[in-house]
Amino acid sequence: MAGYSRRSALVLGGLAAAGVALPATGSAPEPPTVRVPEGAAAALATVTARWRAVSAGASGASGASGASGSGQGASSGDPSVPWYDPGAEPYRGLLLRLGRAAARYRDSMDPRPGSLWPGLAFPAFAGTPRRLRAMARAYALAGTGVTGDAALGAAVATGIGHYLRQVYAAGAEPAGNWWHWRIGVPKSLLDAALLIGPERVGPERMGPKLIGPELIDPREAGALLRAVDHFVPETVLARYAGNSTGANRVDLCLVMLLRGLLGGDARKVTLAAAALTPVFPYVTEGDGFYRDGSFIQHSTVPYQGGYGVSLLSGLATLFAVLRGTPWQLDAPVVFEWVMGSFAPFVRDGFCMDLVRGRGIGRRPYGDHDKGREIAAAVLLLGESAPAADRARWQAMVKGWARRGVPGRLLDTDDPAFHARLSAVLADETIPAADEPSGHRLMPSSARAVHRRPGWCAALSMSSDRVAHYEHGNGENLRGWHTGSGMLYWWADDHGDPHANRQGDHHADHYSDAFWQTVDPYRLPGTTVSARRLPDGAGGAWGEARPPWRWVGGVTDGRYAGVGQHLSGLESSLEAVKSWFFLDDAVLCLGAGITADDGTAVETVVDNRRTAAPLTVAGAWAHLEGHGGYVLPDGTAALHVRRERRTSEAAGPVSRDAVSRDAVARDYVTLWLDHGVDPAGADYVYHLLPGATAAYTRARAADPGWARVLANTAGQQGVHVPSLGLTAVNFWVAGTVGALTASAPCAVLIVARPDGTATLSVADPRRDLDILTVTWNRPVAAVLHRDPLVTGVTTGAALTLVHEWPTGGAGASHTTTIRVAGP
Repeated sequence: MAGYSRRSALVLGGLAAAGVALPATGSAPEPPTVRVPEGAAAALATVTARWRAVSAGASGASGASGASGSGQGASSGDPSVPWYDPGAEPYRGLLLRLGRAAARYRDSMDPRPGSLWPGLAFPAFAGTPRRLRAMARAYALAGTGVTGDAALGAAVATGIGHYLRQVYAAGAEPAGNWWHWRIGVPKSLLDAALLIGPERVGPERMGPKLIGPELIDPREAGALLRAVDHFVPETVLARYAGNSTGANRVDLCLVMLLRGLLGGDARKVTLAAAALTPVFPYVTEGDGFYRDGSFIQHSTVPYQGGYGVSLLSGLATLFAVLRGTPWQLDAPVVFEWVMGSFAPFVRDGFCMDLVRGRGIGRRPYGDHDKGREIAAAVLLLGESAPAADRARWQAMVKGWARRGVPGRLLDTDDPAFHARLSAVLADETIPAADEPSGHRLMPSSARAVHRRPGWCAALSMSSDRVAHYEHGNGENLRGWHTGSGMLYWWADDHGDPHANRQGDHHADHYSDAFWQTVDPYRLPGTTVSARRLPDGAGGAWGEARPPWRWVGGVTDGRYAGVGQHLSGLESSLEAVKSWFFLDDAVLCLGAGITADDGTAVETVVDNRRTAAPLTVAGAWAHLEGHGGYVLPDGTAALHVRRERRTSEAAGPVSRDAVSRDAVARDYVTLWLDHGVDPAGADYVYHLLPGATAAYTRARAADPGWARVLANTAGQQGVHVPSLGLTAVNFWVAGTVGALTASAPCAVLIVARPDGTATLSVADPRRDLDILTVTWNRPVAAVLHRDPLVTGVTTGAALTLVHEWPTGGAGASHTTTIRVAGP
């Protein structure tokens, strides 16, 4: 993926500790020095058998290791001995479908110069290896109807050999995306070769007519091994930088592992396991996992639902196949990531799009595909995790399946995942966990997720650290404004009569051709210039970022005040935007909205993919079966458009989208028009997810339930008396109501009926040394002081002095106090 910048920081110490010596910083990359552990050679056969079992989908890791992890029966680890019944439905049908597809590939294969299958473009870096691996799975798995079929095994070997001669040959000049040459192609070819058995990949099996005598048995470093050594030399694992970080590093280690297994090379297996070490430490910049739950790939792109799930799946597999061997992984931090980084972005079995990068437009229901991949990885990883973690994860995944669209999480071609999940669903001792409640703010990735009973919202922003959006490889060409404060939300269907008829379930709102049909200039929650942009504006691979540092906010775990200093993509637009997340509403404020592009600027209150009836009544609006909207000042005109949009009108989401057929969907768009070249425009509106029309009307009739304390380019704040909540985003130092801050920050106060209160603060800019916050209210005592608080004054007013350590990460810090008087 050339064309995007990467961090160059090295994380090297763990590799040396694991028995791998690395070159000195600044020197040219050289193959690491590897010390092969005792007993490694004898363990190769065990690891190979486990890999074949887990990769094919025949055996659970617990079966492969002889332990019981999820209630399934133990297995020998031989793919021909599954731990589910291949003759029982749904496995029988699933396996037979795989076998029929493999047989079609076998029978239609016609190796010729520049072609392997008629109708499949060559070299088809994704399609060809994928077909060969599918054929190998059908050969290895019991019950496919072609299990152990000699002709099928020979066809796989023939296809591998043909690809080696025609494309993936040592010394060939790699064209196009580096990923295919170092990860995609070798991983599939090596996996396929292992699944049909190393003994089949040799000249006597492939046929001299197609391959020639130059291909020797892979155990003697044949053509496949030479090609992998050429394109994936050990030097790619010598440094943790460039294209060898995060998920890419895990995939490169998987390739090295498979290379070692196919070639019987314990040294390469040792390197593969040891070179994972830099993936595990938490990071403070660039690619990797952050303590706030963020996961970044490509330096600037939040990616739990893309590269992140590939990383988690790869590690779950490696934990499974290496357990109890000399290469067993000792990285308990991976277990923390399940709940800290992945679970916040999964709702009812689908993965939210705001962490799926450029993959959002690949295919309809891609968010459900990624949710299924996360669930599969979590259940597999659970077989290597402590019992408490495994039980918690099984309950969580069971909850996803129970609450989601019936049967969708089980809609898989992986029999092992189907069996794991079915066992969890059938086990009455495993409870189905409820949807969690609370707020998760991840400032390192400019993302927030808010959950309350009956609804959920998620916010996607950008900053000097986080890209406006990512495009690359012809994908997500018009995702320009997804980081401009896009506010996703889901609520219960509430008996919406339009839901079942149109497939308008809230779980599917952004799934069913949303990205193929939505107006890319009117994404919900965003403030944008109407200036027309070229496809791929701003640069590829997350290159485009605004210059501003203030992004994030403050949370006490239940409520939150979140903000973004907004900069338009390739426009002069600038604004400050705040969202205050409550029990039943999101209060949305914007101010300082200024531009001079000669085009209109709009704030998109919502853009719902629905044909549901809409009621607009002055200061409020209601969308049946979805929720309500309140414009409390009553002065802003709410613009409305109902339309049926087609994928042709929306333009190319992805150059290589899976579905090229035209589709059409109904939309209701609500927006506020700030005019052409606004100077200091503002807005206030309330989003009420799941609210009825009567509830929305009542809220509009009660302007005092939430008061705006400030809405300027300097500060934005609200007070909600019924919650005792006051929240202010200080874009600059100042005073708002009873709160004064000495520097830019975010402050959230919640006063409780028992006379206590919490005061939470954060430094979204990440550049404070010291901050003084004063609450002009009598305070009797400090009950719990955050460690950052170095000075306290109580009495007629509360003053807290916070001193930030170097490298503060925008986290929230809470102090509990007892107020004085009523």
